Amino acid sequence: MSIEHLDVLIVGAGLSGVGAACHLKRLCPGKRVAVLEGREALGGTWDLFRYPGIRSDSDMYTLGYNFKPWSDPQAIADGPAIRRYIEDTAREHGVDRLIRYRHRVLEADWCSASATWQLLVQRGDEAEPLRMSCQFLMMCTGYYRYEAGYTPDFAGREDFQGSFIHPQLWPQDFDYAGKRVLVIGSGATAVTLVPALAERAAQVTMLQRSPSYVINLPQRDGLSNALRRVLPETWVYRLARGRNVSLQLLFYKLAKACPNLVRRLLLGLARRQLGAGFDMRHFSPSYKPWDQRVCAVPDGDLFRVLRQGRATVVTAEIERFTAGGVRLKSGEELPADVIVSATGLQLQLFGGIAVSVDGAPFEAPRSMGYRGIMLRDLPNLAVILGYTNASWTLKADLSSEYFCRLIRHLDAIGMRQATPRDSTGDVRPAPFLDLKSGYIERAAHLLPAQGDRAPWKLHQNYALDLALLRYGKLEDGYLQFSQPSAAQDEALATS
Repeated sequence: MSIEHLDVLIVGAGLSGVGAACHLKRLCPGKRVAVLEGREALGGTWDLFRYPGIRSDSDMYTLGYNFKPWSDPQAIADGPAIRRYIEDTAREHGVDRLIRYRHRVLEADWCSASATWQLLVQRGDEAEPLRMSCQFLMMCTGYYRYEAGYTPDFAGREDFQGSFIHPQLWPQDFDYAGKRVLVIGSGATAVTLVPALAERAAQVTMLQRSPSYVINLPQRDGLSNALRRVLPETWVYRLARGRNVSLQLLFYKLAKACPNLVRRLLLGLARRQLGAGFDMRHFSPSYKPWDQRVCAVPDGDLFRVLRQGRATVVTAEIERFTAGGVRLKSGEELPADVIVSATGLQLQLFGGIAVSVDGAPFEAPRSMGYRGIMLRDLPNLAVILGYTNASWTLKADLSSEYFCRLIRHLDAIGMRQATPRDSTGDVRPAPFLDLKSGYIERAAHLLPAQGDRAPWKLHQNYALDLALLRYGKLEDGYLQFSQPSAAQDEALATS
């Protein structure tokens, strides 16, 4: 069986994968590149998630690519608009022609003798997987399982006689008009669903075990929309992007330095939106701001439906499901025709791909992130992830640019392999992600660590990463460059 070889293989055709392919076409134009996508469409999260009201929780001036201006008047966009933006980007840059749909990578094994990644790929419904190889592998698979979200083991769930749905697998054309809908959760998905469902449902209840911080943001950027009348689109985009990046970073830094002040500010803003008579314990978390992500609601839509009585919020713990709804530990029963389990994601590294080095399984939890892009002792592989405290694409863009720089540097020095190494062994490990969200804590044992110093420390700081990843030295003493020996090359040529 012949093995197709490419210079770079990208796994995933979502926001990160399409962006990575665009950066490669611009910065490494001579490389042979393909994008392998397991599903039948591009878009990743923004094609998979189809629940009512699906939207970004970041403004599109920072969630958009650094090379492709966002020109829609809506700064906080819905899922279909984001999907169109990704499709337009892929088409404009010729990336759509690089995508191979229904190509699911099962295994990826690094072969030291040839300095290549050997991949086993399931193509559609074919009985036999095909084999491919590449010099560089970019994992743009995100960090959660596409097959299923996280659902707790609710007691009595089988007793419930209504419809039970996880938002990640929302049924197409599901009709909830006139029904009583109970949304379990308090995170970004729940606060998005509740106002959208309230437009058609008879009643919507958001049941949360504990509250989240929720902040109102304008859906339209008035200043940017006004500047479009007098400035080129690229200028407007750059100005808005720079401003919003600075505000995001300032807010995060302030929350970490003065958590009590920021808590009072967030609760005060929520109280103004909800009205004087609202019970603020439903929006008063026990944790500090940015110990978990702060949820954004455009134009205060969640606050509005609560204020108008079209939705309610209950803070309590579930005892069990019943035939007609949910019974709480307090003894109260919440009736429901539909229960939506907005209870989070299941984290998964490498998109579920079995990664190995020379046939030995690679144990990610025993590794450590290098510049938040590569992993210790894993050659020629990038894991493209976004920020947890800012827009995803800010870090994804920088990571892809950095990996393109690395590819070009290897060509320039005549080497074929780059491997992060910790020769000192005295770097102290810390959790890879510093949020205390449930989906992160549930999967902490599956993730690599980060270190207590550069280049192993994950900064979560765009300004610092911009300097280090775009302009910093590649030969830093930790990234080792090598190539197969002449003997190995000769043996491969004659095998």
